[in-house]
Amino acid sequence: MELSLSRVHFPVTTLGPGRRLGIWFQGCSIRCPGCISADTWGPGRRRIALARLLADIQPWLEQAEGITVSGGEPFEQFAALLALLGELRQRSRADILVYSGYPLEHLHAQLEQAAGLIDALISDPYQQHAEQSLALRGSDNQRLSLLTELGRARLGGYQRPLREDDKALDLMFDHDGSVWMAGIPRRDDLLQDDTTVNRMRILRQYIGDMTSIEAMNTIHDRMIKTRDNEEFLMSMNE
Repeated sequence: MELSLSRVHFPVTTLGPGRRLGIWFQGCSIRCPGCISADTWGPGRRRIALARLLADIQPWLEQAEGITVSGGEPFEQFAALLALLGELRQRSRADILVYSGYPLEHLHAQLEQAAGLIDALISDPYQQHAEQSLALRGSDNQRLSLLTELGRARLGGYQRPLREDDKALDLMFDHDGSVWMAGIPRRDDLLQDDTTVNRMRILRQYIGDMTSIEAMNTIHDRMIKTRDNEEFLMSMNE
């Protein structure tokens, strides 16, 4: 069994409670305008055997407090998703949260087949111009369904309005030096002021001549010495 995979990352702290393993499927036909993960829409070039993926993530599974599966659209590779969920359930006691852009009513048959394997589901397409006032959701039309006792225990507290202290975005750095974001950005999070834009430009210039390993190590050293993304970017002026 193979699947088209975008990326995996640990830890993710913005897509559910605790330090989570994030798994992003590649490929989505829904293509919601304004989606933060537009890079996952196409078919992609990375197909990976399920056995290889499970071997790669096993060290993280032993540490993860939760697992979030997103994309892309996981339900468009349903056979692979079902097989992955079954393996994750056997290998970990962590809660499993799955994101889908399909309306909940369109997923009843798949959810019946996956009974007991998905603890919580966030469904429905992202609507760029809808209100955004609910935790873990990009727009208020999206629904959080708690499907198991574990889901109710771990994610029931997210059936609530968004709070000011809810973390919105994780800034990620892959082994090849690429930078990307995970999370649910608030409406103005990606509209940066001139100061932040300049600091981001300095960062790109600073690591531009480095190898990917040098860039990763440099960024990691600065990240562990700063409290948040703003302080990290400010450090680039030092």
